[in-house]
This record gives sequence, structure tokens and C-alpha cells, in this order.
Amino acid sequence: MTSFAIGQLASAAGVGIDTVRYYERSGLLKPAARSASGYRKYGEGELDRLNFIRRAQHLGFSLSEIGELLAISGRGDVAAMYQAAKLHLEEIDKRIFELHRVRDALSRLMSECPREGSDGDCPILRALINKEVSP
Repeated sequence: MTSFAIGQLASAAGVGIDTVRYYERSGLLKPAARSASGYRKYGEGELDRLNFIRRAQHLGFSLSEIGELLAISGRGDVAAMYQAAKLHLEEIDKRIFELHRVRDALSRLMSECPREGSDGDCPILRALINKEVSP
């Protein structure tokens, strides 16, 4: 069995040592066993778990959601994993819709902006100051 010191584990997972410690404090990673000299010792399981956490973060899951995903994966509940991913995808779609709405509002304001003149001529400033347009 491979044994990693905290720096080796962090390097292998592509995270910082402080990140490993944070995940331990937050319960995402079990506290490491200690060697006789007091050094933390990690195994392949911890590396796999760190890689799981990183991949889930890249998919946009929050740390609390990742904790739930880890619990689901521990049970091997594929249906629950699918449902969690489905809910997350629905949230992503909502955010994308909202971002498109904001983008369209800002684009409209920019297209109406004369790009010169007084503050009162700028629809962007008017919208921000007077709340004429909600993004």
C-alpha cells in the first residue's frame, strides 16, 4: 500500500497542503493516521477522495454538495447520484438563463449609449443610478 505524507498527497492531487487540511477540518477527508513521529500518513483512498472532490468542484458542485456526493458514493446509490446530478444541472440551467438575461440587458444599454456627452446621455449610468432598467 502506498503511503503519502501530506505534501506528497497534496502534490499528487494537485492541491495545496492547506487545502488538504481544510478538507480534513470540514469532514470531506478523514483525518490522517499519524506515524510514530507524528507525521500525517495518507493512502490511495485519500488520494482517490481528493481527486473526487476536485473533479466535483470542476463540475460546479459546492463543498456541501460534494459532501453529499461522497456519502452517496459510499452507499453506491446510483439513482441518488443521478438525482443529485440532475438537480445540479437544473441549477446550472437556471444560472445560464439568468446570465443570458443580464447579458441581454447590458447589451441593450450599451447599444443605446452614445459613447460621448454628459452623464445624462448615458443609459448605462441612468440605469445604474436611477434603476430605470432591471438587469
